[in-house]
Order: sequence, then C-alpha cells, then structure tokens
Amino acid sequence: MIKLSEIHKAFGAKSILRGVDLEVQEGETLVILGASGSGKSVTLRHVIGLTHPDRGTVVVDGQEVQARRERDLVSIRRKVGFLFQGGALFDSMDVHDNIAFPLREAGRPIRQIRDRIPEVLGLVGLSPRVAELMPSELSGGMRKRVALARAIAVAPRAILYDEPTTGLDPVTSNTINALIRSMQRRLAVTSIVVTHDIHSAFAVGDRFAFLHEGRIRFTGSREEAESASDKVFRAFLEGRTLEDEDGEH
Repeated sequence: MIKLSEIHKAFGAKSILRGVDLEVQEGETLVILGASGSGKSVTLRHVIGLTHPDRGTVVVDGQEVQARRERDLVSIRRKVGFLFQGGALFDSMDVHDNIAFPLREAGRPIRQIRDRIPEVLGLVGLSPRVAELMPSELSGGMRKRVALARAIAVAPRAILYDEPTTGLDPVTSNTINALIRSMQRRLAVTSIVVTHDIHSAFAVGDRFAFLHEGRIRFTGSREEAESASDKVFRAFLEGRTLEDEDGEH
C-alpha cells in the first residue's frame, strides 16, 4: 500500500533522514518508533507530499508521490487521512464545518455531507450534538476524536497518525488507542502510527519500525520486537540510554 525507498532529507546543514526504506502492507497498522527529533513525523509527512525528499521515492497505492506538483497530489491525499499531532482543527469553524471541509473539497453533495457528519462522529464515539460545538469547547480527547472523524470522512484507504496520544491523560490515551484499532477493524484501513509512547505502540501495532540516526534500524512483528536483540532498540523500549556498537549514544 505504501512504500518509501532510500528517502534522504536534510533541512539546511542538518541531515534528518539518511536512506529510509519502509513498506506498509495493506490492512496492517505499522508503528514507527524513535526518540524525539529522530525524524518520525518527517517520514510520515513524505507519504502525502507535505515534505518532499532530497532523494528517494515514495509510492502510495501504486502512485509515485515525490515528483508530483501540489495540485496533482489531490487524488493521493483523498486516499490517505492524516491525524496531525495537535488535531489541527480550524478554530474559526464549528465541528460540523471542520468535518465537512474535506468532503466539500472532494465535491460531495450537500445532502451526502449532512448525512456523513453524524455517521463519522458515531464511529469515533461522539454524539451528533458535538457538531454544533467550537474547537475551544472541546477537551483534548474530544479534539483528537473530531480530528479523527475529519480524517475518515472521505473514507480513506489509509490513515496516518502523528503522535496521537501526546498530551493526553492515560485514560484518554487508552481510548484513542482503542479507536485506532477500531478504525482498522471496522474500516479495513491501512495505518501508520508515529509515536514514542511504548504503551500506545504495543496497544495498536501489528508491526514495528525503529527509526534511529536517520535510518530504519529494526522492523518486525510484536513478537520480534519483544525479543529483539538489537541493543539500541532494546534500550529504547526499556527507556534507558545505552552505548551502541559504534560508541555513540
């Protein structure tokens, strides 16, 4: 469904990605793990062309992303929902209009939009009455749910989650984790979740990729992650620092 090959990206003199190779199979939830500043979100943004690689290729559902101009990315972005870290709701719009926005951009008729909004709110466990509220009236957990409702409004084939539980209390985080799994089961979507939250990662992931020093250092299933012998990856999972085989922390 999604494939990144030899992705390199630098901002000025700072090299962030140094040859990222990653494949995401249709219907799975892949979790990208890594320390803060390791390039997880940068990797995610490459998938829908919000960031363009200096070198390498990005393919989504058989279509190359990196060489397309902004107006040519619309068809790809309609296949991929994106849950931004802070939700990225439009503060000047109520919940109804926030969710309606991508549907209007996709040219959906008014009646279909009207029917779709309570449907997706229900999918994320919110009452249709929430549609009347402004983002400022929502709790952190409700903002995440509304943002997820907006992300699934156009029935995407894949959903990208950027630090979905950041800033949330443990109970709300567990609710969001359950929603991610629910979206996978009920909508049969492919998902990529970027996080440094180990509990959240193992709550939602089918497969895991560990990003370290600009490269994918480990990929594998839950069982393979739990039994991994790589010292740097094990140290990350256990929340400690460890000198790796190159003598770097």
